[in-house]
Amino acid sequence: MLKIVLRRLLVAIPTLILVSLIVFSLQKLLPGDPLLTLAGEERDPQVLAFLREKYHLDDPFHIQYLAWLGNVLSGDFGHSLRTGVPVATLIAQKLPVTLQLALMAIVLALLIGIPAGVLSAVRKGTPTDYAANVVALSGVSIPNFWLGIILIMVVSVQWQLLPASGYVPPTENFLQSIRTMLMPSFVLATALAAYLMRHTRSAMLSVLSSDYIRTAKAKGLLPKAVVLKHALRNALMPIVTLTTLLFGELLAGAVLTEQVFTIPGFGKLIVDAVFTRDYAVVQGVVLCAAVGFIFMNLVADILYIVINPRLRHPQ
Repeated sequence: MLKIVLRRLLVAIPTLILVSLIVFSLQKLLPGDPLLTLAGEERDPQVLAFLREKYHLDDPFHIQYLAWLGNVLSGDFGHSLRTGVPVATLIAQKLPVTLQLALMAIVLALLIGIPAGVLSAVRKGTPTDYAANVVALSGVSIPNFWLGIILIMVVSVQWQLLPASGYVPPTENFLQSIRTMLMPSFVLATALAAYLMRHTRSAMLSVLSSDYIRTAKAKGLLPKAVVLKHALRNALMPIVTLTTLLFGELLAGAVLTEQVFTIPGFGKLIVDAVFTRDYAVVQGVVLCAAVGFIFMNLVADILYIVINPRLRHPQ
């Protein structure tokens, strides 16, 4: 297993370098000049020249990129052009918020999507199957921002069961933090659960038609044991892939959901940075999201080995 992990890490290095180059290059294509905001209303040419020299904006592209990459490798993502706060500090402040939202959303999606997919596959062609497919299609079709607004109006305003917006760190008040994040995580989980349900159903139908499943049934094993112990275990491979990719997507920031519920996570951070052309923040957040995607793919590879022991000894 260690060799497989090291091999994946070696592949991840050039991927990260390519991502960093693309991110740094695309920043230069954004219209406008962020230094015009920093220079104030008068925009003194001497002040602009000083700022360009300070942030090395007059250097050639490759010099700027290598200098930025060297700083990133040493843990320095630069400073926000708008607030002057180190980007690493901003990421450290916003990442736990998005992590909590992503974890709660993916847990809810797994608790809803996988059982629904298994039940739909086992009862193929029955009203239960049709109902599960209708619910899954609805979950994919309903926009997150619309569902979030409806939940706020009904659950928070009319029923007054959960807070409508805001964020409370779990270190301050754990129960209140869960209550605050429950609605936004459910909004995100609806679409994720629909994807997981459809993939689980397809994988289970494929596995249930296999010869070894028919053999297990012929041996007189209980249907519950056949479905859970034999079929579901072998159907988990594509589900693991989808789950890790969905979690990596959530780490990039659920922009609309965070905006609707006023959650200070990655989504709000990157939106504000793009609008203010805060290059350093955008670069740091996108690079951090790319690292998250690569890490989740590594987790998926490890889970493959755990689920399927035959992969521990590749030919």
